[in-house]
This record gives sequence, C-alpha cells and structure tokens, in this order.
Amino acid sequence: MTDMSYLDGNMLDGPLRELFAVDLSTATGRCEHCGMIGPMAALQVYPHAPGLVGRCPNCAGVMLRLVRSPDRAWLDLRGVTYLQVPMPLDQPHPRPL
Repeated sequence: MTDMSYLDGNMLDGPLRELFAVDLSTATGRCEHCGMIGPMAALQVYPHAPGLVGRCPNCAGVMLRLVRSPDRAWLDLRGVTYLQVPMPLDQPHPRPL
C-alpha cells in the first residue's frame, strides 16, 4: 500500500453530525437478509427488548437495534447493507480536503 497522508477520525465530526441531524425515517435501507429496499419508516419496530428492534417487513430479519441510556446510545445497523439518507438541498455540500 502506498503511504498516503490521512487525518484522524476527529475530522468526521462535522460530516457525521450533519448526516445524523436529518430525519432518518425518510432514509432508504436495504435488508441484508432478503435484499428488500424500503424506507426505514416501514420497519416493524418492537419496543419490548432492552431497546428498540427494527425488523424487515418482508422477511422479519433484524435490521436495526437502538438502545438508549441516560448518557449514551448504541446503534447497531448490521442488518442494513446501506442506508441512503436524503440531504436538504439548502445545505452546502462539503468540499474535499
């Protein structure tokens, strides 16, 4: 591998803060188990576990887990192969470094 300069993970703060500041229920996800693509709002959410469990409406595979405590949250998206998030057009697109 060619030695390429890099920045540490702190530089992701701004871009990730921008991404997670949007309504994720309008995001589109692809189920890792069956391949169905649909809005996250269509997930079947079970609140009876220690957190929230979002299952695919097609195959019932677990796509999302969210556990919250008073001072932190855990988000597990292992059942989603990608998450496409709509971004507001009025926000400037970050330029490459």
